[in-house]
Amino acid sequence: MTAVQRDIRATALYQEAERLHTLIRRPGSGQISDAADLHVAPDGEHVAYAGVLIDKLEGGQQTRICQTDLVSGETRVLTSGPNTDRLPKYSPDGRSIAFLSDRARAGEFQLYLLDVGSGAASSADPVDGWVEFLQWSPDGQRILLAVAGKGADLSGRQGATTRMQAATDLPAWMPALETGEADHHRRSAWVYEVATARLRRVSEPGINIWEVVWSGNTSLAAIVSNGSGEGHWYAAHLCMMDVESGECHEVYVPKSQLGCLAASGSGRHLAFVEAICSDRGLVAGELRLIDTASGNIHQVDTAGVDVSYAEWRSDRMLLLAGHRGFETVVGLHRPGNASFTETWSSSALSAGWPFVCVAGIAESSDCVLVGESFVRSPEIALIRNGHYTTVKSFDLGYAEQARVIDAVQPVTWTAADGLTIEGWLLKPEGEVPFPLVMNIHGGLVWHWRPLWLGRSNTLILLLMRRGLAVFLPNPRGSSGRGQSFARLVLGDMGGADTQDLLSGVDRLVHDGVAVGSRLGVMGTSYGGFMSSWLITQDSRFAAAVPVAPFTNPVSEHLVSNIPHCMRLFLADHYNQPAGKYYQRNPVMQAHKARTPTLNICGALDRCTPPQEAIQFHRALLENGVESVLVTYPEEGHGIRNWPASIDYAARVVDWLQRKLIT
Repeated sequence: MTAVQRDIRATALYQEAERLHTLIRRPGSGQISDAADLHVAPDGEHVAYAGVLIDKLEGGQQTRICQTDLVSGETRVLTSGPNTDRLPKYSPDGRSIAFLSDRARAGEFQLYLLDVGSGAASSADPVDGWVEFLQWSPDGQRILLAVAGKGADLSGRQGATTRMQAATDLPAWMPALETGEADHHRRSAWVYEVATARLRRVSEPGINIWEVVWSGNTSLAAIVSNGSGEGHWYAAHLCMMDVESGECHEVYVPKSQLGCLAASGSGRHLAFVEAICSDRGLVAGELRLIDTASGNIHQVDTAGVDVSYAEWRSDRMLLLAGHRGFETVVGLHRPGNASFTETWSSSALSAGWPFVCVAGIAESSDCVLVGESFVRSPEIALIRNGHYTTVKSFDLGYAEQARVIDAVQPVTWTAADGLTIEGWLLKPEGEVPFPLVMNIHGGLVWHWRPLWLGRSNTLILLLMRRGLAVFLPNPRGSSGRGQSFARLVLGDMGGADTQDLLSGVDRLVHDGVAVGSRLGVMGTSYGGFMSSWLITQDSRFAAAVPVAPFTNPVSEHLVSNIPHCMRLFLADHYNQPAGKYYQRNPVMQAHKARTPTLNICGALDRCTPPQEAIQFHRALLENGVESVLVTYPEEGHGIRNWPASIDYAARVVDWLQRKLIT
């Protein structure tokens, strides 16, 4: 019996993976290992954030509200949970920090207020659901809350599970009913009055709020849809809403998807990003501005940067961040001036997950971010006058473990149709050529950049310890290359992007970097689809690991909670028997595969349901191909929680090691 088939916890590989996580995270030490949700105090001297402190390698990553002095680096943990505290926001006067916590009930995030002087935290009255986002009004008198109903799903990047269910007193044997829409699935906007502690719903019952921000003190800007299911996000539009009446009027209907809403304090200017997207919350693309008085809309030339973050520092200054090719970029735009001024960029460092996010300081180009790279742990960093300075590093042992990466190399190559494609090559110590694993990113509109591997890719370090090189390609459709590049995959998923990936492997074999007979392929979500699809189209791979894949566009359309994604990227419909739902279908092509395959899925996944991995696994077995199916009962989209993530890393490395090395 192989290590994959038995309880892998008893193996040396599992113990090695567990030890690696322990060395990087230091569970039980009370030390911060990662950070997110940055917000700078009005005085510009401190930054608050959600710091990750691991008690033990069980469950998800719990966070606490932390604060770092931007001059001395002195860091304090301000809250003690239990469960998770996140998304801190200083009040405009700097005296309070509003944040979200599920300390009362796991998964049910509610509003809390922390007095900065005394350190005391108090809760607001709970809403019926869970709070996803908060923002102080410009005058500091109210707090805006974006609230998800108890039956709402998390997005794919958050795990694609249903957070909670509506309360019920029905007996356990009663059947579940699905009608397509229900009030407890909806997302809504609420306002908390600070002086009176009054909490009231603002948005009307008939609309679903995906994203919402203050636009002045009396209006809101929101990305809304009539339907509440995840699939409705793809066709959402932009509206303005009156805080008192809840009246909503449409101001923009996009051709693609919307995100990154930001309004100036006066409400005069509204910024947002429009981009072709595969996942809610993964928005990076073209910046548009609306003059709310005239209604005029125009696109800002951002010098090739796909914008993923926008923050008004005043009516005269918009702080921006995003990606351009190999670079992470921070810059400024001033309304009335057509130019975009780049203030900092780097191809060696990036910032946070899932795209770059920053936190502005005063009315300037200065900002704070979580800097990181393939070989560098997350750190609180300050960009002042265009210069990057580390303020507080969260390296608890990662740098030592990352020494197995001998070189980080940006790679470009030419696809079959002449298009230039980019990616990253991580090389271990030793002499070329190496066995090679191509790891295909999810999305499909996302991209690989210099990320901290300790967050969710520790298995890459384990692979490199064994002398395997890792190739991280960004085929057409990836972010950071502009909307024209992203749109090349529309209607052609599994087409030219397939050749982008294969030609990248060809390049590495031709250059003597990779051993042509020892090639593996893996990936999550879209990467899981491509891992499944590639082995039906090409016989070169000696091992495959599709993770959270969609393998049958017909069932993915009908069973998942994001059917629009298939329609968008195949530009077809499942009622066409000769169409792309069948042509670009790994299950239908499984008879062509010969590659041993480890299929991995989460039982709770709503956007690529476990039935997708099951179908491909059984189709491979029926056609005489070696296949193993691993289903994690408590996981959703991707394997995120401990100890499942340790088990996952050990199984993947065991599979690839046995197929590519031994």
